Amino acid sequence: MTSPEPGQDAPRAGRFPWYRTHPLAFDAVLAVGVFAAILCGAVADPHGPHGPRFGARELSATTVVLAALACSALVLRRRLPRSVLAATGSLTIVELIVQSSDPRAPVAASAVVALFTLASRTDRPTTWRVGALTVVGLTAAAMLYGASPWYAQENLGIFAWTGMAAAAGDAVRSRRAYINAIRERAERAERTREEEARRRVAEERMRIARELHDVVAHHIALVNVQAGVASHVMDNRPDQAKQALAHVREASRSALEELRATVGLLRQSDDPKAPTEPAPGLGVLDQLVEGFTRAGLPVELEIPRPPDALPASVDLTAYRVVQEALTNVHKHAGEGARATVRIVRSDAALSVTVLDDGAAAEPAGPEENGGGHGLIGMRERVFALRGTVVTGPRANGGFQVRVTLPLQTVRTGETA
Repeated sequence: MTSPEPGQDAPRAGRFPWYRTHPLAFDAVLAVGVFAAILCGAVADPHGPHGPRFGARELSATTVVLAALACSALVLRRRLPRSVLAATGSLTIVELIVQSSDPRAPVAASAVVALFTLASRTDRPTTWRVGALTVVGLTAAAMLYGASPWYAQENLGIFAWTGMAAAAGDAVRSRRAYINAIRERAERAERTREEEARRRVAEERMRIARELHDVVAHHIALVNVQAGVASHVMDNRPDQAKQALAHVREASRSALEELRATVGLLRQSDDPKAPTEPAPGLGVLDQLVEGFTRAGLPVELEIPRPPDALPASVDLTAYRVVQEALTNVHKHAGEGARATVRIVRSDAALSVTVLDDGAAAEPAGPEENGGGHGLIGMRERVFALRGTVVTGPRANGGFQVRVTLPLQTVRTGETA
């Protein structure tokens, strides 16, 4: 993750109000405002005939000093909320005790702000405990040393303002937590969508890679064999060389057509030139077998009864299994080998078996020759459909590939 350039910091910071980017300055301005409100409350008479009167009372030095100390503590309300609340609450009680002859408690405004800050920056249990202690302590001090009688509106006002400060701070904290939770869920959902998209892209790449491997490995093997035949008999039997070259031309044309259809999957869906040919399946299996027969590999096809309509994924996978197995037989079984393809369908599964009687061992794997991705791709195709694959040498010589593809699971997955 790259760090932002210096020139990008200012626009990003401009998205937020200045009081979020400069919290200390905001707290200093707030402290000055609370100090001014305390001084106004100290000189105001709330019981005037036409409402509060300012200047009706004298401003004492004790009130100024206590207010200055309490408001100075508010500058640190974010860093030390509990200490600031304890300091402002204590100064409020000191004011009530010292000025019992003239019971006024304007310094309590600083304690209200400190209690709101603590409630908005801590958890709910702490808010309830500390808030209850503050409300009870300040209200009790006001009733003992404040205006008479004990239920005077000034005393009840301290109770109301401190209680509302705790409730408002808790509401702000809850709303902040709710917004953060929504933002976190949105970010998590976005990450999940990106991971799902990357997973689907990787699966699609693997599928296309298997398709390309199947097409290239099959047809290039045929082209290689027929080209070798043509080169061997070119001088002595030109008619046979001409026939081999015709097979080369036909195999290369088929390879180009299948490559065009596979690469067409990478085009945009609205591309009018995108190919619309269906994917190969067991319906064209006879053409595949005929191609191997012309290439010199006798293949016997055993299908007890024509299989009914198969799911597209099963049909394509069965075709690719036969194609890959016959390609391996053609490359590794040796001269004179014969192959048998047997396809049996039941109500629950499709069974594909490819046998040969060649003398060669199992095709070399990736550890042996750096290649051999055919069997790996075959297993990936079958496992993707929750099928089973059995490969290995036969007891009486040759090699076998047995694949079972379940049908019920595929139908359920396609209709879900």
